[in-house]
Amino acid sequence: MTDSKEPARARAAGAKRQRLVEAAADIVHRQGAERTTIADIARAAEVPVGNVYYYFKTKDELVSAALSEHERHLNLLIGRLNRLPDPRERLKGLIEGWVGQRDLAVRYGCPTGTLAAELAKRDQGGLDIEAGRVIRLLLTWVEEQFRQLDQPDPESLALTLVGAYQGMSLLANALRDPAVMEREGARLTAWIDSLGAA
Repeated sequence: MTDSKEPARARAAGAKRQRLVEAAADIVHRQGAERTTIADIARAAEVPVGNVYYYFKTKDELVSAALSEHERHLNLLIGRLNRLPDPRERLKGLIEGWVGQRDLAVRYGCPTGTLAAELAKRDQGGLDIEAGRVIRLLLTWVEEQFRQLDQPDPESLALTLVGAYQGMSLLANALRDPAVMEREGARLTAWIDSLGAA
């Protein structure tokens, strides 16, 4: 009888952990890692604070889980974009996705970029490197799209595109102006369209 309850118990525990991870990603994005407390995350996930420690021993473990959630979302996006047959369309789809998140960027900036900047200011290392790894995942994918377009120096082009996204997110946030993302997104799309064969 106990054996039949174990899978249900394991599923419930997995669902609770996932709620905590999703809440951590959301709250850390909105408030920043330093201002976020374990209680904030527990409240958002509708999990008693004491139960959080069963899954995560420290706030840094929750921040690490938030970064993993950002990576999961990025992998889902890349998976959807990879279904498009043409690398040019994939890059334009990426830009369209960024612009589609303009209201969130206006309020809080880029989820991974703002967290990476905050974590880089800490004395202790580790989480900042994790944030950089998530950004590197995006850069590598973008670089591959430019490579498939036979563009010279695809690594520099990837840095240009991802850097433009970080810049437009930062400016939209600082100026509280979603039109920044719309204008820059249109400019980046036109740039992608203008790239000819190498």
